[in-house]
This record gives sequence, structure tokens and C-alpha cells, in this order.
Amino acid sequence: MKSNRGFLIAAPSSGSGKTTITLGLLRLFARRGMEVQPFKCGPDYLDTMLHAMAASTGEASKPGLNLDTFMASKEHVRSLFASHAASADISMVEGVMGLFDGAERSNGSSAEIATLLGLPVIMVIDGSKMAYSAAPILYGFKNFDPSVNVAGVIFNRVGSASHYSYLEAAAKDVGVEPLGYLPRNSAITIDERHLGLNTSAEYDREKLIDAMADHIEKTVNIERLLEVARIELPEVEPIRPVAKKSGKMIAVARDEAFNFIYHANIEALKQYGEVRFFSPLHDHELPEADLVYLAGGYPELHARALAANAEMRNAIAEWCRNGGATYAECGGLMYLGQTLTLADGATHPMCGVLDLDTTMQEARLTLGYRKVYPADANGVELRGHEFHYSRISRQGEIDTIAEIRNARDQEVPTSLFRVGNTIASYLHLYWGERDHLANWFF
Repeated sequence: MKSNRGFLIAAPSSGSGKTTITLGLLRLFARRGMEVQPFKCGPDYLDTMLHAMAASTGEASKPGLNLDTFMASKEHVRSLFASHAASADISMVEGVMGLFDGAERSNGSSAEIATLLGLPVIMVIDGSKMAYSAAPILYGFKNFDPSVNVAGVIFNRVGSASHYSYLEAAAKDVGVEPLGYLPRNSAITIDERHLGLNTSAEYDREKLIDAMADHIEKTVNIERLLEVARIELPEVEPIRPVAKKSGKMIAVARDEAFNFIYHANIEALKQYGEVRFFSPLHDHELPEADLVYLAGGYPELHARALAANAEMRNAIAEWCRNGGATYAECGGLMYLGQTLTLADGATHPMCGVLDLDTTMQEARLTLGYRKVYPADANGVELRGHEFHYSRISRQGEIDTIAEIRNARDQEVPTSLFRVGNTIASYLHLYWGERDHLANWFF
């Protein structure tokens, strides 16, 4: 067992301020010269990008990694955490939703991750509209599941030092250590809503994260937090890479429009050869490749520029029509369609590989874990996640190659399309543990 530091940031519900506090603390630790490893519970790919940014002070930072016991086995999650935490001075895990919210009851929840990894939990409580009533809330979270170590609390959106004194007393009375508070800061709260919404540089995210760190440093007991965060890393079997198959070239779309990528997926692809990144926005030709991976992202925010780059659209269309192996997910699916219509009604041509159109009009959220059963995979079950506001407004005759169900085993209308050697879906599959995607093509 190796001594290290680590903890999990959780809350009673979404909107409590987990992300603000996580980003601020990551930056504070990085400023101290600590090597920081960020993690995110669940399937979120936006927070992991922000985590990597916050954990860096200009030099190369560690990537944000997802810990998800629905999309991967518990053994994989333990190995992933232990192997990456071992080379860091401190590991921070941001929880998802409320502490006990999972795919089914608490299965896959932040609480399950904390117990699995032996991490102390630091609760973030929105104290704006309460005082001593924080006591029963903390008591419930501390005692609901004795295997979860609720070790401390940071109160957010506190009116004053006097207000905090009531919250502090509540925490002490139920045996949860108060580690400080954050005064209300409307500027940070408003801007945080847009942190992940638009990944283009319309505002200075670095400046905002620095402001979060400065705000936290004034009223949170960082030294005591570091003491509470001492953990023991378990000895685990190292993650076994797939057999190396040299000579493959994998071209991955990564730019402002396409950047929703699980780091573990890229690491799996690297076992097959060289990963090359390219930009559908800025480049005009595809790199040499055996597989083209069109990741998810925000094509709707860059639809005009994507449409204007006709050279790249034509290159991708020609590649797919000539049998080039292609995998597209969510934003990549939209890009391969005939057209993309924005909320204002403007319609832009896309690559024209798939006989379908997508639209942002009448946008509605489609969200949830997915189980995928490909028709030609002999009973293999893939796991992934679906999150999008766009929808398919028109669909021609396209082959679907899988049955897809949600976490409760109910069939959902999501499709896994195949046209020639192109596979596309609204799904984000996780193949960091079982690289079925690579096996389809290689």
C-alpha cells in the first residue's frame, strides 16, 4: 500500500457548486507545484477537459479521466485510478449529480466510486438559504451508508462569516469536519454556467479558473483539507493493453467543433499504431489513415465554418464512399449527414455520407446510459452514454446494426448506423477497457 493524497468532491444535488470548487482547488494545488491528477465520476467529457486545464499552470498537465462503473468494470476503474494516482501528488475526483445518484439507485454513483477507491468524501453544501438545518442534511449523508466516508464539508454561497458560524456549528455537531466556505460571488456563478457550453474562446477560461482559485483560497482551510485527504493506494493488477498491432494510422478529429473524447479511448487506439489529430474546421485534407474517428462535439456552433470548408467535407465523403473505415459519434454523426439546421432555421450542408438530416430546432435533451448489442458480435454487450439536444429530422434507408437499451434494460430508439465501412451513432461508446470499436475495423 502506497500513501498518497486524494478525495472526492460530492454534493446533495447538481447545482451546488462542485465544478467551481473542483476547478479552483485543482488550480490551487497546481500553483503549489503539486502534480495533480483529476478524475470525473460518470460519463461527462466536458468536465474532464476543464479539469486538465485547471490542473495545469502552463506546462504539460495530466489528462482528466472518467471513472464510471456502468461503462466499465469495477476492476478497470480501480486499476485506472490506482495507476494514474500513483504518479501524482494528489488526486481529485469530481462527483456526478448527488452523492448517491446512480444509473440504478446508487449503482454507479459517486458514493460507489468513493467506497470502491477508499476515498474520503468532501461535501459541497449550498448554504445560501439555510443555517443550522445543514445538520440533518449532513447527518443523513454521513450515516445513510456507513461504507461512505463523509469526512468534511465546504459550504458554498454563504452570506457572511457570521452566517458561516451557524453552518460550521451544524457540521461539528454531526461529526463532519467543516473546512471553510465560499462567499457568494455572482460573477463566478454566472460564468460557470457557460464553462462547458461553448468550448470556443469567447471568454478567458484561464482567468475565470484563476478567479475561482483566488476566491477559494481566502476562506477554505487548504492545509487541513490536505491532511484529511491522506489515502492508501491499493495494489492492483496493471491495466492490460491489447496486443500491439503496428503500422496502423488512426486519424482523430479534434478541434473546437469536435472534442468530446474519452482519454482512455485514445489510449486504446494507440495500441494499434499512431494516432494523428486533424481538424475538420481548419484542415483541407485528411491525413493518411486506416481509420477515421469523428468524435462528438459542437458542430452546431461551427456549422457555417464546417460548411465553408468544402475541401474537407468532400475529402471525408470520398473516403467513406470508397470504403474507408470511419467511426462517428454524436457530433460526428451530424457532420456526416446531408444537412444541419440551426435553431434559427439556417441550414448548412454537411458531408452527405449518411442519408439523414439533423436539426437544432425543437431541441430536446436526450440523455442516459446505453447498452449496445451489435447484431454481428455474438452476444457482446457494449456500454456507452447518450447526451444531445439535436435530433434527426429526416432519415432515409440506412442499415441499423444493433439493439440499444437503457440502464434499466428498456429498448430506446437510438440507432447504430452502418453504411459500407462507416459506423455512426448518437452514442459515445467507452472502449477504454474492451476495445470493441478497434476490433470492428482492425
